[in-house]
Amino acid sequence: MKTEARRSRKASAPHKYIFVIGGVMSGVGKGIATSSIGTILSAKGLAVNLVKVDPYLNVDAGTMNPTEHGEVFVLDSGLETDQDMGNYERFLNRDLTGADYMTSGMVYKAVIDKERALQYGGRFVDADHVREEIVERIERSARLNKSDITVVEIGGTIGDYQNVMFIEAARVLKIRHPRDVTFVLVSYLPVPGSIGEMKSKPTQNASKQLNAHGVQADFIIARGPHPIDQKRKEKIAFTCNIIPSHVISAPDIESVYDVPVNFEKDRLGDLLIQALDMPPRKTSASFGVWKKLAAGIKDGRRRVVKIGVVGKYFNTGDFILSDSYLSVLQAVRYSAYALGVKAEIETVNARDFEAAAPDFSALDAFDGIIVPGGFGSSGIDGKLAVIRHARERGIPYFGLCYGMQLMTVEYARDVLGLAGAHTTEIDPNAPHPVIDVMPDQKEKIARGDMGGTMRLGAYPARLMKGTIAQDAYSCFDGKRLPKPTVSIRERHRHRYEVNPKYVERLERAGLVFSGRSPDGTLMEIAELPRDKHPFFLGTQFHPEFLARPLMPHPLFNAFVEAAKDRELARAKQASK
Repeated sequence: MKTEARRSRKASAPHKYIFVIGGVMSGVGKGIATSSIGTILSAKGLAVNLVKVDPYLNVDAGTMNPTEHGEVFVLDSGLETDQDMGNYERFLNRDLTGADYMTSGMVYKAVIDKERALQYGGRFVDADHVREEIVERIERSARLNKSDITVVEIGGTIGDYQNVMFIEAARVLKIRHPRDVTFVLVSYLPVPGSIGEMKSKPTQNASKQLNAHGVQADFIIARGPHPIDQKRKEKIAFTCNIIPSHVISAPDIESVYDVPVNFEKDRLGDLLIQALDMPPRKTSASFGVWKKLAAGIKDGRRRVVKIGVVGKYFNTGDFILSDSYLSVLQAVRYSAYALGVKAEIETVNARDFEAAAPDFSALDAFDGIIVPGGFGSSGIDGKLAVIRHARERGIPYFGLCYGMQLMTVEYARDVLGLAGAHTTEIDPNAPHPVIDVMPDQKEKIARGDMGGTMRLGAYPARLMKGTIAQDAYSCFDGKRLPKPTVSIRERHRHRYEVNPKYVERLERAGLVFSGRSPDGTLMEIAELPRDKHPFFLGTQFHPEFLARPLMPHPLFNAFVEAAKDRELARAKQASK
């Protein structure tokens, strides 16, 4: 009886929560801090899940402009989320679920739907119900993930009225479980140029703002251009009412993958475990692999391959191409690291190639070219010109989603000779609609209901034998698998497809559809054979969403390998 009771108590060990909140300004690095905390605690053998809270009223991130919000990241389930979810998956090296993400729009919609369905029993519905909906979603994420610790990042900054209800939910959770909840404030310590001294007053004010919500920070991650010294740590600790060792230095660094390493120098993992009233944990060997990765990614001794990313979401407002195509850029870097080279990535504005006689000399300097996903007509003629140049000059080319669709359009026009071939997204009356919307979505689009009209999430595909795609997927960690890979599962985000009416003609002209949906109706991968081009391949899906630091994506590996071969050949030619 006593033994069973002990087992029961052990099985029902209290769940732990860490809330990460930002202070002073946006863009301070909450997402990377949250990802890094998850990495450290996972390396200590704890089951960790990460939750992102976005305070905007959109139900999901799908309808927001990437130039304003940054990349839309798609989960396996098809949920369109904030780009921080991509960071979480990359750092944890595993898939997350829809339960790990919420927006104010999701929360308020759920409350209203419950009220309409009389689930509140006719009671007055107020802010308390909103708060409880948030708490329930956080607790449900913990249950579904069967984790020991849930780390919740609350988007925005202290003082934003949009995130008040989320901070309130965290406060109530702390009251209910005082030994199981801890708060981390990620704040910025500026160094004004005219003063030349790091100032802690903004962080002190951010801490007071948090106190005004009834929440006391237990840790402060001190972001800034330089490391902070012990004297400044003590000043922040005493003015913000925390232990000096709980002030964690987080200076600007070359690579975000150094952040967990730097946090561990201040023993953040051990201190969080102690603050959560948990027994000490040793760090496993997996963290050594992470430290090796962090050192290798910034190794300046590696050969450099130059990759051009041609896009249209370029230098708009506060965001630049790196925000809009974050997963693509990271995927290239992971594969470069795995292949022993360093990727030097240059963003290229597609509009630069829309002149009557564009200058392509800049493209010839690249070892590989990527046209990533996107929507709309802006920059499309420039992208088509770039694709044709890459095909004709033998420059390794990788088209992602829209990049594959435009690759097909270019091939239909310039090789198959179909004048006016286009995507109906741009020209609904194209004489040759080689790219067309999926039939089951046309009715929704006609109604103007653009949300939820896309093919979203993970879908299976079958690979054609002996193709570049199959060869790429049949390699793992630099070694060929015992049997060729015949099927894959990748994440999608698109409305348009290769028109089945043109597939046979395109194939007769030499384009190979090396990946198809299981029923054979949807073209998932297009490529040219090796004897026609070193690497000319496009995917209807987004392989970048499954690229991880410790598990690079096979198609990006194949692309970077082709770029590496081009760089070596050019270097050899230059040395003669």
